[in-house]
Amino acid sequence: MKSTLISRFALLYFFTIALWSCQEKEDTLPSVDPTSNEAANRWILDLMSEVYYWLDDLGTPIAETSDPEDYFEALLNRPTDRFSVIYPDYEELINSLSGISLEAGYEFILFKESNTSDNVIAEISYIKKNSPASSAGLRRGDVIQKINGTQMTVTNYRDILGQTDQQHTVSYIRFNEEANGFVAQPDLSLTPVQLSENPNFLDSIYMIGNQKIGYVVYHFFAPGTGEGSTVYDDEMDAIFANFKANDIDHLIVDFRYNSGGYVSSAVNLASLIAPGASQSAVFSKTKYNALVMQEVPELKNQQTAFKSKTQNLGNILTGSKVYILTSNRTASASELIINGLKPYMNVFLIGDKTTGKNVGSIPFEDEKNPQNKYGLLPIVSQSFNSLDQSDYSTGFTPNIALKESSERLRPLGDVNELLLRTAISEITGTPPSGRFQKLDRMDMGSTLDSKIRSGKMIESYDFK
Repeated sequence: MKSTLISRFALLYFFTIALWSCQEKEDTLPSVDPTSNEAANRWILDLMSEVYYWLDDLGTPIAETSDPEDYFEALLNRPTDRFSVIYPDYEELINSLSGISLEAGYEFILFKESNTSDNVIAEISYIKKNSPASSAGLRRGDVIQKINGTQMTVTNYRDILGQTDQQHTVSYIRFNEEANGFVAQPDLSLTPVQLSENPNFLDSIYMIGNQKIGYVVYHFFAPGTGEGSTVYDDEMDAIFANFKANDIDHLIVDFRYNSGGYVSSAVNLASLIAPGASQSAVFSKTKYNALVMQEVPELKNQQTAFKSKTQNLGNILTGSKVYILTSNRTASASELIINGLKPYMNVFLIGDKTTGKNVGSIPFEDEKNPQNKYGLLPIVSQSFNSLDQSDYSTGFTPNIALKESSERLRPLGDVNELLLRTAISEITGTPPSGRFQKLDRMDMGSTLDSKIRSGKMIESYDFK
């Protein structure tokens, strides 16, 4: 991402001034090899000394010759700052934020096979469209037991999972309804590809009794596939246009796997939901460090308005209410929407307590030194809603608490799937029929946790 794309970010004006100031400082220091740790660390310190949100609590720099990842870590205000990160490759960082990565196209959550076993299994959360995993026939709810013929255990699973970024074989089982149990399937060979994931995973309309319910599954916030693209935002607009044309009564938004992304897409989605959303209504407010707000006074009271969207559903939703499905991985831009909608409507949460991230980042590259490949995602801001509320650093507590892992996974969109059926039951007032087996297992981690976008709220406002 070069300077033409950087201009989309909110602090362009200030950061231009700041970086020129950094360059002046650098000119007073002895020159160093542009490929060296010293060069990267000087850039890191100069940048963080200008833009870091907790500037007053910036850590003491360690030796300039240190590994840049260690150097960056030493500057952070831990444990308050849980989210600032450094990446060895800026371009990989930007691609990942738009859903582009080298992978086979399946996400999963890890569990111990049983309380008495050290074996680890991976239950597939979802399969990405047009991916090798999709072509091979893997499904949500399939359980992977071995990778490349090796059983995963509590001691080796991290090493084994490291093999999935290249050609690999999975041994797995699938639930068989007739047998009422899991049945072994033939091994599958998967070869990762450079995959561009569409965050608009699923949308459906259900007629339950006399209630018409719209349901949308959204996996991360990204406007499109790259610089200037808004294809994903446009698709979301079309989904809501269809909901409106069908005159739905209720809306369910599924954020259970959505751990963040670009603020611009959060504004777009919120503008499709909130009643009375217009360019005169405040969606969010943003606070930066004192130095930023002093140098750029227009950022002292930074406010972001809703967009006026013809596809907006706010005025047709019964009780001015939206149902949002959550997990402990629901974070950042997802929480920004929850917080931003609360002053305007009833936001009803079903699922697990959310992550708790009310701060935002901006991706940075060293444009003056192309030999420095590092990318930074430091925390530079804190977000508030129109009522100046930002009290969710420990997460939003759901109205109905549920853990997806407490049942066998059913297909997303299946009305018997745990979170969706709970939302439908809440809407209709009719308890679900049927018996569902409860499971007692502990989540050990997920492929979603390693995503660059996980827990990230990427500022993408512009001065227009």
